[in-house]
Amino acid sequence: MTPILGLLIGLSALAAWIYLTAGRGRFWRMAERDDRAEPAPPGTWPSVAAVVPARNEADVIAASIGGLLAQDYAGAFRVILVDDNSEDGTAAVAQGVAQGAAGSGARLEILRGAPLEPGWTGKLFAMRQGLARASAADPPPDYILFTDADIAHSPDNLTRLVARAEAGGLVLTSLMAELSQRAWFEKLMIPAFVFFFDMLYPFPWAKDPARREAAAAGGCMLVRREALEAAGGVEAIRGEIIDDCAMGALLKRQGPIWLGLTHRARSLRPYDSLGDIGRMISRSAYAQLGYSPLKLIGTVLGLALVFLAPPVLALFASGGAAFCGLAAWVLMTLAFQPMLRFYGRSPLWGPLLPLIAALYLTFTFRSALDHWAGRGGMWKGRAQANAGAQAGAGAA
Repeated sequence: MTPILGLLIGLSALAAWIYLTAGRGRFWRMAERDDRAEPAPPGTWPSVAAVVPARNEADVIAASIGGLLAQDYAGAFRVILVDDNSEDGTAAVAQGVAQGAAGSGARLEILRGAPLEPGWTGKLFAMRQGLARASAADPPPDYILFTDADIAHSPDNLTRLVARAEAGGLVLTSLMAELSQRAWFEKLMIPAFVFFFDMLYPFPWAKDPARREAAAAGGCMLVRREALEAAGGVEAIRGEIIDDCAMGALLKRQGPIWLGLTHRARSLRPYDSLGDIGRMISRSAYAQLGYSPLKLIGTVLGLALVFLAPPVLALFASGGAAFCGLAAWVLMTLAFQPMLRFYGRSPLWGPLLPLIAALYLTFTFRSALDHWAGRGGMWKGRAQANAGAQAGAGAA
């Protein structure tokens, strides 16, 4: 590499980090979180129905359903578990939890899911069935809480969600559930996962009605039912693999939305190996790029410039190139600190962000390879990228 080329790369990387830290909604501050600016409770608590799509979740469903049944919500509240053709006794475990929940077990209804229809991803098809069941009530609920079967909720989570939604007139209120961080590779990868998500979909921009950007986190989404119906229902996004962000974009056209960090919703699913985390990332990475080889190439070059070039220049170049590389590396390390603090991680993880980005780049390649091999979006035995293609063909 010539000194001039090294300097140009260093200047480009530094310019990118100046933009990311100063111009992209200042996403790195992690200011959108549910433990700040607590809203006042509404005068009357609206009715809520939780819809829980579940497929082979017997290992986590007890804690998930138990947490929902234990909500201290003052308004009308019910839980609909949609058992998506599970083969591991998921419904039986959930029923056992309801029977043991004194006074709150009657809140739970278990709906056996219909066979998956073409053009749908499994989760969205289950969500549609649960929504239809909830909406058939007289009167129908004011809000739908879409939550995953592997999410545990603190007893006050629903109350806080509804209070925020009512105070802000929100059509979608979503929380980024706290993911498992027990093993060292989870501590390495998970805070960065949320950091990258927030960088891609800045939470401050998602809530800004003047901006097009929208996002949500599928583990916990409180939706105003009438707004979802006006937007075309779950059918409008039936083939989307990144269903939560699709839901955010769909509902932002109906009114204000909000997405924030939380410790009140927690994932029960551990990642037993780095490969498990890789599969979680690979499931949707290529879908995020619209299955475009050109976007894949652009992403590789962009990640290399923004995350990999700074430490390489700082360690191996000289002069202006080394200075620019070091400055960019320092900026990314500092930008990562608020996320590390939120998840209780040491600030010393910060300089490792380029290494983490390299792993994410590898998993993105794997996502493309899986798609080309017909295994795109694989989850619970279903290659869900195929559903998106079918949905697109049906719309055409």
